[in-house]
Amino acid sequence: MESAVTVKGQATIPKAIREHLRLKPGDRVKFFVHPDGTVVLLPKLPASALRGIARSRRRRPVTAAEMERAAAEGATRGGIGKGRR
Repeated sequence: MESAVTVKGQATIPKAIREHLRLKPGDRVKFFVHPDGTVVLLPKLPASALRGIARSRRRRPVTAAEMERAAAEGATRGGIGKGRR
């Protein structure tokens, strides 16, 4: 797909792209330029659009005793860095 750039530097986003990104009149977009020169256009989402995107686990806090026990178990199994010298 392509679009012409006007003398004012404006371009029309093709309908298929607008529909894919669910863009409506007045929505804002962000442009990202990658080191290889490619440009990515993404819809700028308001913070309210992110509400509920990640599930909350609402688990109880871990106690100090549980952390110590987990650290001790990790140490007896070799823990982090096992096999690295």
